Amino acid sequence: MCGRVLFLCTGNYYRSRFSEQWFNHLSSERGLAVRANSRALGLDEDPYFSYPTIAVRTLEKLESLGLEPDPARLPLQVVEEELASAALVVAIKEAEHRQRLAAKFPGWEERVRYWHVHDLDGATPEEALGELEVLVGELVDEMADGSA
Repeated sequence: MCGRVLFLCTGNYYRSRFSEQWFNHLSSERGLAVRANSRALGLDEDPYFSYPTIAVRTLEKLESLGLEPDPARLPLQVVEEELASAALVVAIKEAEHRQRLAAKFPGWEERVRYWHVHDLDGATPEEALGELEVLVGELVDEMADGSA
Protein backbone atom coordinates (compact mmCIF):
# COMPACT_ATOMS: atom_id res chain seq x y z
CA MET A 1 0.00 0.00 0.00
CA CYS A 2 1.22 3.48 -0.85
CA GLY A 3 -0.19 6.68 0.49
CA ARG A 4 -1.11 7.81 3.94
CA VAL A 5 -2.60 6.33 7.09
CA LEU A 6 -4.60 8.73 9.25
CA PHE A 7 -4.85 8.02 12.99
CA LEU A 8 -7.77 9.66 14.81
CA CYS A 9 -8.36 10.23 18.50
CA THR A 10 -10.16 12.85 20.53
CA GLY A 11 -7.40 15.35 21.29
CA ASN A 12 -4.44 14.49 19.01
CA TYR A 13 -1.84 14.85 21.72
CA TYR A 14 -1.58 11.35 23.24
CA ARG A 15 -2.71 8.13 21.54
CA SER A 16 -2.91 9.24 17.92
CA ARG A 17 0.38 11.14 18.10
CA PHE A 18 2.14 8.06 19.46
CA SER A 19 0.58 5.95 16.69
CA GLU A 20 1.64 8.40 13.99
CA GLN A 21 5.26 8.63 15.07
CA TRP A 22 5.66 4.91 15.86
CA PHE A 23 4.08 3.98 12.51
CA ASN A 24 6.37 6.32 10.58
CA HIS A 25 9.42 4.90 12.34
CA LEU A 26 8.45 1.27 11.65
CA SER A 27 7.35 1.99 8.07
CA SER A 28 10.63 3.73 7.35
CA GLU A 29 12.61 0.84 8.85
CA ARG A 30 10.75 -1.56 6.56
CA GLY A 31 11.25 0.63 3.49
CA LEU A 32 7.51 1.09 2.94
CA ALA A 33 6.16 3.97 0.86
CA VAL A 34 3.32 4.65 3.28
CA ARG A 35 3.44 7.32 5.98
CA ALA A 36 1.04 8.37 8.71
CA ASN A 37 -0.33 11.51 10.18
CA SER A 38 -2.81 12.06 12.99
CA ARG A 39 -5.68 14.35 13.81
CA ALA A 40 -8.30 15.04 16.48
CA LEU A 41 -12.02 14.50 16.36
CA GLY A 42 -12.82 16.56 19.45
CA LEU A 43 -10.68 19.70 19.53
CA ASP A 44 -13.59 21.77 18.24
CA GLU A 45 -15.90 20.64 21.05
CA ASP A 46 -14.37 22.83 23.78
CA PRO A 47 -12.65 25.94 22.45
CA TYR A 48 -11.45 26.86 25.94
CA PHE A 49 -9.58 23.63 26.59
CA SER A 50 -5.89 23.94 25.89
CA TYR A 51 -4.02 20.80 24.89
CA PRO A 52 -0.25 20.65 25.20
CA THR A 53 1.68 20.04 22.01
CA ILE A 54 2.09 16.36 22.88
CA ALA A 55 1.60 14.30 26.04
CA VAL A 56 4.68 13.84 28.21
CA ARG A 57 3.95 10.10 28.50
CA THR A 58 3.85 9.86 24.70
CA LEU A 59 7.26 11.49 24.47
CA GLU A 60 8.64 9.18 27.17
CA LYS A 61 7.30 6.06 25.43
CA LEU A 62 8.69 7.08 22.05
CA GLU A 63 12.07 7.82 23.62
CA SER A 64 12.04 4.42 25.38
CA LEU A 65 11.62 2.84 21.94
CA GLY A 66 14.71 4.65 20.67
CA LEU A 67 12.96 7.42 18.74
CA GLU A 68 13.64 11.12 18.82
CA PRO A 69 10.03 12.30 18.99
CA ASP A 70 8.80 15.37 17.21
CA PRO A 71 6.90 17.33 19.87
CA ALA A 72 6.76 20.62 17.99
CA ARG A 73 3.32 20.86 16.46
CA LEU A 74 0.06 21.56 18.22
CA PRO A 75 -2.86 19.11 18.02
CA LEU A 76 -4.90 19.49 14.84
CA GLN A 77 -8.61 18.98 14.15
CA VAL A 78 -9.40 16.65 11.24
CA VAL A 79 -11.15 17.98 8.15
CA GLU A 80 -13.01 15.87 5.62
CA GLU A 81 -10.39 16.33 2.91
CA GLU A 82 -7.90 14.52 5.15
CA LEU A 83 -10.27 11.59 5.59
CA ALA A 84 -10.84 11.41 1.84
CA SER A 85 -7.15 11.54 0.96
CA ALA A 86 -6.06 8.80 3.38
CA ALA A 87 -5.52 5.27 2.13
CA LEU A 88 -6.59 4.02 5.57
CA VAL A 89 -8.21 5.79 8.52
CA VAL A 90 -7.81 4.26 11.99
CA ALA A 91 -9.89 5.55 14.91
CA ILE A 92 -8.17 4.66 18.17
CA LYS A 93 -11.29 3.79 20.20
CA GLU A 94 -14.58 2.89 18.59
CA ALA A 95 -16.68 3.74 21.67
CA GLU A 96 -15.31 7.31 21.64
CA HIS A 97 -14.95 7.96 17.96
CA ARG A 98 -17.72 6.25 15.98
CA GLN A 99 -20.38 8.68 17.18
CA ARG A 100 -18.13 11.71 16.64
CA LEU A 101 -17.38 10.59 13.08
CA ALA A 102 -21.08 10.05 12.36
CA ALA A 103 -22.00 13.49 13.71
CA LYS A 104 -19.21 15.45 12.04
CA PHE A 105 -18.64 13.45 8.86
CA PRO A 106 -21.77 11.38 8.10
CA GLY A 107 -20.96 8.10 6.38
CA TRP A 108 -17.34 8.06 7.48
CA GLU A 109 -18.18 6.07 10.60
CA GLU A 110 -18.55 3.01 8.35
CA ARG A 111 -15.35 3.62 6.38
CA VAL A 112 -12.68 3.52 9.07
CA ARG A 113 -10.92 0.79 11.00
CA TYR A 114 -11.63 0.89 14.72
CA TRP A 115 -9.33 -0.12 17.50
CA HIS A 116 -10.36 -0.34 21.15
CA VAL A 117 -7.58 1.41 23.04
CA HIS A 118 -8.75 3.26 26.14
CA ASP A 119 -7.93 6.84 27.02
CA LEU A 120 -6.75 7.79 30.51
CA ASP A 121 -10.21 7.10 31.94
CA GLY A 122 -9.85 3.37 31.25
CA ALA A 123 -6.15 2.51 31.07
CA THR A 124 -2.81 3.70 32.33
CA PRO A 125 -0.49 5.30 29.77
CA GLU A 126 1.72 2.23 29.99
CA GLU A 127 -1.22 -0.03 29.10
CA ALA A 128 -2.62 2.15 26.32
CA LEU A 129 0.70 2.99 24.69
CA GLY A 130 1.88 -0.61 25.02
CA GLU A 131 -1.26 -1.78 23.26
CA LEU A 132 -0.78 0.81 20.52
CA GLU A 133 2.85 -0.25 20.11
CA VAL A 134 1.62 -3.76 19.26
CA LEU A 135 -1.34 -2.70 17.10
CA VAL A 136 0.75 -0.28 15.04
CA GLY A 137 3.40 -2.96 14.58
CA GLU A 138 0.76 -5.38 13.34
CA LEU A 139 -0.59 -2.74 10.95
CA VAL A 140 2.88 -2.15 9.51
CA ASP A 141 3.24 -5.93 9.09
CA GLU A 142 -0.08 -5.99 7.19
CA MET A 143 1.12 -3.21 4.93
CA ALA A 144 4.42 -4.94 4.30
CA ASP A 145 2.73 -8.18 3.24
CA GLY A 146 0.01 -6.40 1.25
CA SER A 147 -2.96 -7.50 3.34
CA ALA A 148 -3.95 -4.02 4.60
